[in-house]
Amino acid sequence: MSFLSKYLDEPKIAYFSMEIGLKDDIPTYSGGLGILAGDTIKSAADLNLPFVAVTLMHRKGYFTQDFDETGYQLSKDVIWDPARYMTLAPAKVSIRLEGRTVYVAAWTYIVESLRGGSLPVFFLDTDIPENSAEDRELTHHLYGGDNLYRIKQESILGIAGVRMLKELGFTVKKYHMNEGHASFLTLELLHERKKDIESVWDESLIWDFDSVKELCVFTTHTPVEAGHDKFTYDIYHRVLGEYFPEKVIRWLAGDEHLNMTLLALNLSNYVNGVAKKHGEVSQNMFPGYRINAITNGVHSYTWTNEHFKRLYDKYIPGWANEPEIFVRVETVPDEAIWNAHQDAKTDLINYVNTHCNADMDVNTLTIGFARRFATYKRANLLFTDIDRLVKIAGGRVQFVFAGKAHPKDEGGKKLIQNIFSYARELKGKLKLAFIKNYKMDIGLMLSTGVDVWLNNPLRPLEASGTSGMKSTHNGVPNFSVLDGWWIEGHIEGYTGWSIGPAPTEIEPDESMNKIDADDLYNKLENVIIPTYYNDKKKWIFIMKNTIGKNAYYFNTHRMMRRYVTEAYIR
Repeated sequence: MSFLSKYLDEPKIAYFSMEIGLKDDIPTYSGGLGILAGDTIKSAADLNLPFVAVTLMHRKGYFTQDFDETGYQLSKDVIWDPARYMTLAPAKVSIRLEGRTVYVAAWTYIVESLRGGSLPVFFLDTDIPENSAEDRELTHHLYGGDNLYRIKQESILGIAGVRMLKELGFTVKKYHMNEGHASFLTLELLHERKKDIESVWDESLIWDFDSVKELCVFTTHTPVEAGHDKFTYDIYHRVLGEYFPEKVIRWLAGDEHLNMTLLALNLSNYVNGVAKKHGEVSQNMFPGYRINAITNGVHSYTWTNEHFKRLYDKYIPGWANEPEIFVRVETVPDEAIWNAHQDAKTDLINYVNTHCNADMDVNTLTIGFARRFATYKRANLLFTDIDRLVKIAGGRVQFVFAGKAHPKDEGGKKLIQNIFSYARELKGKLKLAFIKNYKMDIGLMLSTGVDVWLNNPLRPLEASGTSGMKSTHNGVPNFSVLDGWWIEGHIEGYTGWSIGPAPTEIEPDESMNKIDADDLYNKLENVIIPTYYNDKKKWIFIMKNTIGKNAYYFNTHRMMRRYVTEAYIR
């Protein structure tokens, strides 16, 4: 009997994502999208949902980060062995790419919940002996290569992914596409439901669009136009040939380019953005479609550090599976909250001093900034006026940075290089450190060990932003622009602080840089620093509010319950 037989007893929700981050030993993720996917899966297991997930086996990971003497990012492949963590599924499928038959295997990782639930995640792999050397590399690199490489990967994820679940014996009641990368699965479903009509006046009539739409849920994550994958029809034909009629796919995915987001929008009965504001922005980008909003969350147990886990176990038992009871945080003594935080902060400062030679102090206000280094996230906003920053923060605030830029994003790599430059120039005036090779364990230590979590993207380009949700689970307040989830979580002076004006933009406005920087400096100087050093009681009051008013809601348990009631059982 197959080790998968226990998972075949009822119809499943099939969750497709180009990247999934479950733990650092399985480096098949690049950042927020993959971590969210992993948190989604963990909550599905905790809640014992009928769930299965499909992704690609990125044998060379995203990349390992290092720097040259100037702070320029260097990257190299992550080489790891999936056999240490996974079992090969008892099936293979094939797909035609560029006229060749490419065989696809699947590694199975079972996500086990501490509450007894479990579910399989399938990592599709073309690095098997049946394939040519070129085709064996198709699943190696996450977001690597050119558009030709990318469309092949997305064909494997969507088309071969559907075939693999069918071959393994799964019955699927909903297909959930986590971003447009997976939307070729809709074409495979259309093939399965093709009507047997000998003669029709319109070829589109042979495809059962309505039944496929009933099966599909689509979550869009990016408000940036460049983030929506588009392929020329020449590349589509080169890779998939006559797999699907061009006349029909142009109608579904766009006449000028094959737009993967449009394809998913046109063949999904439920579509959502990942925060209320992002739903509005997406609606503006794609008028004519109904785009709902289910705000993201994080997996509470994963993103609570050990010091706060022990604290919650003592004072708020049951918190991990019922994060809504974080509202009872008032029962936790102030001093216990402070001591748990100081223990987490000590862990971080010791790590930073050991690895960055930063000479940081556990009693100094520490602000953290860590995320993917894309230019719109404005990692350099803090340094808009160096003299003013040094005057405000010198000797009173220390800053810790981390994050990776995509290997082809020279703008993002330049931002990292600038931070190394500032650290050298300001040595003796302002303490700055950059932790290399940002990943899950460092993300947990950093987002939970600082005193304030800083986030200042250019509005409205932050779809959701989940790093700040992790900090809230550990009593760390956010200092952020009003975009993404923070619009919903922000209560000025209670859960943290805003940067800049109210969130009215639908399109980005570069002129906001100076306005936002001025507000950042003003609040840092006149509110945050004085409160931290002069009013410990008020500071702990804010820490408790981040737990009781933010963590209780911004978690994947709440998010998954909404997906079930609003998307999956429609």
